[in-house]
Amino acid sequence: MKKFCVTVNGNKYEVEVEELLNNQNDEGAVSVEKNIKEDNNKVNMNKKAENNTSKKDKNKNVKGKKIESPMPGSILKINVTEGETIKKGQVLLILEAMKMENEIMAPCDGKVLNIHINKGAKVDTGDLLMVLE
Repeated sequence: MKKFCVTVNGNKYEVEVEELLNNQNDEGAVSVEKNIKEDNNKVNMNKKAENNTSKKDKNKNVKGKKIESPMPGSILKINVTEGETIKKGQVLLILEAMKMENEIMAPCDGKVLNIHINKGAKVDTGDLLMVLE
């Protein structure tokens, strides 16, 4: 067995590689590939968790009623402007996710303080869309 340090997509991995003779099967190669894929999945899951945590931390300092994205998608339309008075149940914006148009509605009566996104923007779960008074 030989140990190597391999960089994949900017992430470093330590791998052990077994040299195969002509008459041996290549199970070792498959297991190394499988381990790298498993490690990549773990790294990607950890990065997503870090991103969600940092977004939530940033959103804590915002004063007012926060409207956050319930799912990843794209902003198709913004139906309100900053300073506009709104009613509970009013459609604030349209979020396209999985080829479906989702209406994001006002949870209460109030006033739009800030809009943190633009039409066409890509958003993730938990992204701050707007703040209501």
